[in-house]
Formats: sequence, C-alpha cells, structure tokens
Amino acid sequence: MECASSDVNDLSNVHLHNRQRTDDNTRLAMLDLDFLDCPICVEPFTIPIFQCDNGHLACSSCCPKLSYKCPSCALPIGHNRCRAMESVLESILIPCSNAKLGCTKNVSYGKESTHEKECIFSLCFCPIPNCNHRGLFKDLYSHFDVHRNIGRDDSHFAFGKYMEIRFGLSETPFMVMKEYKEGLLFVVQCHSKAQETGLYVTVSCISIAPSSLEVGNFSCHISTTVAKRTILYTSMKVKNTQKLSFKIPQEDFMFIPSYILGGYRQFELEVCVSKLNH
Repeated sequence: MECASSDVNDLSNVHLHNRQRTDDNTRLAMLDLDFLDCPICVEPFTIPIFQCDNGHLACSSCCPKLSYKCPSCALPIGHNRCRAMESVLESILIPCSNAKLGCTKNVSYGKESTHEKECIFSLCFCPIPNCNHRGLFKDLYSHFDVHRNIGRDDSHFAFGKYMEIRFGLSETPFMVMKEYKEGLLFVVQCHSKAQETGLYVTVSCISIAPSSLEVGNFSCHISTTVAKRTILYTSMKVKNTQKLSFKIPQEDFMFIPSYILGGYRQFELEVCVSKLNH
C-alpha cells in the first residue's frame, strides 16, 4: 500500500480537521495508517464503509465477495454504513508524494493515486528505448532533443495536419513525433505477437495523465493502405501516459491483420493528431 513517508513504528503525520476545538479547523496528530485499512483485503478504506451489528468493518468491495456475511461473527454486513469511520476518513489529508518536487496539495486519504495521476509534478519517462531519463513532463520535452542530436529519425508535426510515417517490419515499429509549437511528444507504436495475427497500432501522448488543464486533450486519425486495402481508425481521445507500455493494447488501437500485410517488408501510416476544444 502506498502512503506518506512513515516515522518510527509506521506512525505518520496527518492533518485532522477539528472544527469545534480549534480556531483554524485543523489539528496536527499522529495516527497509525494501518488503522485506515480494510481488515479483510488490507487495502485503504474508501467511502462507503460498512459494519455488522457487532461493529466489525468491511469495505464496499469486500462485502459482496463475503456474500454479505461478516467473517468475524457471521452476522450480515454490507447494509449498515459506519458513519463514524467515514467521518474520520474524510478528515484526514495526506501530503502528495511529489511534495519534494514542489506539489503543495494535501489529498484525502485513499485518493492519493488519483491525484498523482493528475499532479503536474509527477515524473514522466523518456519514450526512447533503453533511456532511463525521467523528469517533469515539460523538462522531458527538452531532454528529447538530446536523442535527435544523435541521429534518431523522429519527426516534427503540426496539430490538424496529416503526416506520413513509413515503418519496416524487421523490427518493432516505433516513432516519436514532436509537435512544432508546443513541443508535446506523441508516440506511434505498432505492437505484435510475433506478427502471428497482425499489428496493433496506438498513439500516445507523453505527459501527466489526464491533466487537460496543463497539457490538453487530443484526438487522432490513422489510416493505412496495403495492397489496395485501406484501414481507417479514429480515436476520440488520445491516451495520455507517463510511461510507455510495450504490451499488446486492450483498447484504443487500430488493428492491421497479418493477411493484409502479406509478404510486405514495410508499410505506411497516415497519422493526424488534433487538439480537442475544452
């Protein structure tokens, strides 16, 4: 379980709201964060929290798995909310794990991972294979120029304009595109299972995800024509990601069957990335 940095005996500093006893509505206290975990799945509690008539607790995910029967006393559980525990949970704020990088936000307990996916101080990873550089997404864009200077054949493009990309099938097709004006990085990947069934084509934006305020939202159009057969794909929203995945995608991809590629050693894609209006 991810949480804020721990002191001795796993005790952590948290902010507890106390509206009646203090003038500033906040009191600093020490609390064992294990107390805030579901005793069944040992995951952080999230609202709603349920209790049986004997006061044993369970999270909303565990109740149906237990057939709504308390594992401690066999009484029904999953119908009565534990409002006191929910109030405790709502009162606790955890510093963002990116505090050392400059983030000043405190997040409700159990919602840290949701915030970190949108935090502008979250680190992004360079999309170039075998490069271990990571940094803030804006710094990553300037870092990418280091690779261009050592001979990588990647391309600049403009939003709303089609760009032709030629891929060879002798290695995993992969292309990084840098937008002219804003310098945003987009990656076109072609995934395959040893080319047994075909190619899975994806377009990703390297950035914090999915912070539309800092980066924006994008759509893409992809097309390819092989042996007079044309395949078109339109994505209503390009996926924003902090780190590329080289696994076969489960969604948001264009599929090119192997029988269309036939004996061709290369193919071309036409890719157009457009910025969506907020």
